[in-house]
Amino acid sequence: MSVTVEKLEKSMAKLKIEVSAEQLEKAIQKAYDKNKNKIQIPGFRKGKAPRKMIEQMYGKGVFYEDAANELIEEEYPKAVEECGEEVVSSPKIDVEQLEAGKDFIFTAEVALKPPVKLGKYKGVEAEKMDLEVSDDDVDAEIEKQRNTNARTIEVTDRSVQDGDIVTLDFEGFVDGVAFEGGKGTDYPLTIGSGAFIPGFEEQLVGFEIGKEGDVNVKFPEDYQAENLAGKDATFKCTVKAIKAKELPELNDEFASDVSDFDTLKEYKEDVKNKLVEKKTNEEKAKREDAVVKAVIEDSEMELPEAMVETQARQIVNDFAQRLQMQGMNMDQYLQYTGNTVDKMLEQVKPQAIERIQARLVLEEVAKAENITVSDEEFEDELKKMAEQYRMELDKLKELMSESEQKTMRSDLAVQKAADFLVENVKEVAKKAAKKTTAKKATKSEDEAEEKPVKKTAAKKTTKKADDAEEKPKKTTRKKKTDEEA
Repeated sequence: MSVTVEKLEKSMAKLKIEVSAEQLEKAIQKAYDKNKNKIQIPGFRKGKAPRKMIEQMYGKGVFYEDAANELIEEEYPKAVEECGEEVVSSPKIDVEQLEAGKDFIFTAEVALKPPVKLGKYKGVEAEKMDLEVSDDDVDAEIEKQRNTNARTIEVTDRSVQDGDIVTLDFEGFVDGVAFEGGKGTDYPLTIGSGAFIPGFEEQLVGFEIGKEGDVNVKFPEDYQAENLAGKDATFKCTVKAIKAKELPELNDEFASDVSDFDTLKEYKEDVKNKLVEKKTNEEKAKREDAVVKAVIEDSEMELPEAMVETQARQIVNDFAQRLQMQGMNMDQYLQYTGNTVDKMLEQVKPQAIERIQARLVLEEVAKAENITVSDEEFEDELKKMAEQYRMELDKLKELMSESEQKTMRSDLAVQKAADFLVENVKEVAKKAAKKTTAKKATKSEDEAEEKPVKKTAAKKTTKKADDAEEKPKKTTRKKKTDEEA
């Protein structure tokens, strides 16, 4: 196998890969051995027909597709490694020559890691971290624990109060007509949870068990059911049962039940320490995100579109895997939401760009500051991973390929670069929030500005931007002319 590289514009390249005729012949024979049992030739038992006989009947290239696909899958990764270029996208494959007795030639158009002109990265300004945890914060956290450990009791001697759990029958009407999906029986509802449309739960306060009453609400203008959006509705409701939470008393016994401490004072101190640690981690993550964005804005890079497309596809694939873990596949999700994969790819492009830019500038910072990962640091990370997966360290090392270990080292170096940026920020006081004194709006409804779309939160900036490489797409089509394309 031999490979030549042709550099194209905008960090693109074309790899021309030539595989010997001998290798192609072996691949064709392998394709014949794999498929012969599926082919029936008159006069021969299934699977016993000679290859030449099959090629005479179905054409000389009957096994070319399987042979080509196998060679592409086998030789493309070798070609990438041999050429020494940093490929950061999935390849677009074209077959240029495929004929028995001749070398097999195919090309792979790929994106290469683009150059980055690093801007200012030391002394980037960032607001001071607010790590203060008040007594109110501690009390609120402890109150959560009290609610978690509360017991539920039946209530029969009073009406509904805020925070109660009611068993509810209801039926909704618009203009006196019951609407689809507006009826429920024995529905468990926590008053104040916000599970129903605004104004519904508050009106149930004061309802008595067994007595029917009306709840009048207005559906939001952006309600998911278009036939109900913006409509006034009346729900006829009957509270069938009331349950209330009985919180445990806040004392030493409670502290020993929910923690490893014997006294409430010790428990409160531990809660405070954990809140400080949590807040520290959150503030550090926010600062890291802000500093990396500032470095990106002061740096210069041009991302090849193929690199962005590959990263976007990886984000969508990750989402599909999370869906599967929740018991839903992508087809079901698309059916329920009315979305398409193409739309999703377009939607996640800004996130893909942000992730790539973050990775590239952090790699450049690591290079500029000569940040490396020692063998001890790498070994410590492997130990953490082994503990996480409950595996023996040696077994984990056996399972990890050389490229995976290389990627892991690179990820650790990038994280160290992010830590370096955070450690070298120039702290500034937080800016006071400006008070809004806008006059009453006078715009007509059709002139009103749309609400800003909520920005998608970027994933951790240290994720490898080029880890989205996919296997080359299998194809045996000849190279298209410009007119055919």
